[in-house]
Amino acid sequence: MRTYRQFAAVYDRLMEEMPYSDWMSFARRCWDNYGMPKTVVDLGCGTGNMAIPLARSGFSVFGIDISSEMLSVALNKWDEPTSRGGYRDDPGTVRWLQQDMRDWDLPQPVDSVISFCDCLNYLTDPQDIQATFRQTYAGLAPGGLFLFDVHSPRQLERYADEQPFVYDEKDVAYLWTCEYDPSRKEIEHSLTFFIQEESSSGNGVVGPLYSRFEESHVQRAYDPEWIAEQLSDAGFEILHRVADFTWEKPSEESERLFYVARKPK
Repeated sequence: MRTYRQFAAVYDRLMEEMPYSDWMSFARRCWDNYGMPKTVVDLGCGTGNMAIPLARSGFSVFGIDISSEMLSVALNKWDEPTSRGGYRDDPGTVRWLQQDMRDWDLPQPVDSVISFCDCLNYLTDPQDIQATFRQTYAGLAPGGLFLFDVHSPRQLERYADEQPFVYDEKDVAYLWTCEYDPSRKEIEHSLTFFIQEESSSGNGVVGPLYSRFEESHVQRAYDPEWIAEQLSDAGFEILHRVADFTWEKPSEESERLFYVARKPK
């Protein structure tokens, strides 16, 4: 399981087009239908792009991630002045915890667990998926909801077909290539970043300086039926299986698969 390291510093800049509001709307609709939680775990919370809005909406949130670098960015964002001009005066709370999603643990059960932005695809061993489902079941209160999404196998194939990807701005750029293993439905993302440094006068260098770093991230897609079977084996009741931020059933062309599961009361 790969953690974000130097990538954490530029993650929000490069992922600003991600549909965080759509994930939020999906979660809200689930909670409206099956019961509004008071406590929520954001499993694989990254830089807090879901956890912070939830906390500012009044929820008690636990942001859990394995990457200390991503959590550091999240904490700094949570400590920044709000758009209202002051510091945190929000009705909710958020606690940042560096834990592995395969064995995360809290003193008390929570009302809901979310894990969006294909976090579970980073678990490339089927036993790790099973462990995460069992641990999430144990961490939920009876009646609690587990909401998550994963990339479909077809989406990983698309990444491989459409690569390379290039991002080129004045202060940051990257080259992203992919290598896909169809037998395992596994893809390796290789990213090379160039980040502009603050230049000091009088160093004799003409033009900006850039630092270069590389990261590699591996994701694996799983058969949708297999995922459903593992949820059931962990004890969950599956309420919905839908795709691509809609409430339609997945098809072979679906990119992002959503699961809504509940721990029985």
